[in-house]
Amino acid sequence: MITEMALERVEFTCGRCWHDWSIDYDVQQYSDEDGAWEYFSRDGIPVPSPYTPAGASPCPVCGRHWVGRLLARRLIPAAPGAVGTPREKVTDAAHHRPERRGAPLLHSTAHTPPEQPGVGVELRERASSAAAD
Repeated sequence: MITEMALERVEFTCGRCWHDWSIDYDVQQYSDEDGAWEYFSRDGIPVPSPYTPAGASPCPVCGRHWVGRLLARRLIPAAPGAVGTPREKVTDAAHHRPERRGAPLLHSTAHTPPEQPGVGVELRERASSAAAD
């Protein structure tokens, strides 16, 4: 049984070249007879937790893998919701909102990465240039 769904923005900072980047993950927490579990996915593809070495993201500049840290999260309410929650009956599932099928996917890296306070742009650019050499 799904107990929680969320979108988590995970920030990564490369310890070699100091490049910052972030990735959005869909997270489902669920429980079954074997215990409580978390399921991570990116763009609909199952992936290991970005908070573990197995799911560490490679730096887009130098390729080293780094474990992420939670930057922000948004809970996604599960249906059916509280009494009085707005809802719309789907009467023709095959033809309901057909524009959804052709809409471009919102990719997990399609957002502007956050600026890291305390680390100047010049320092990061110098570190990125040094790593590329």
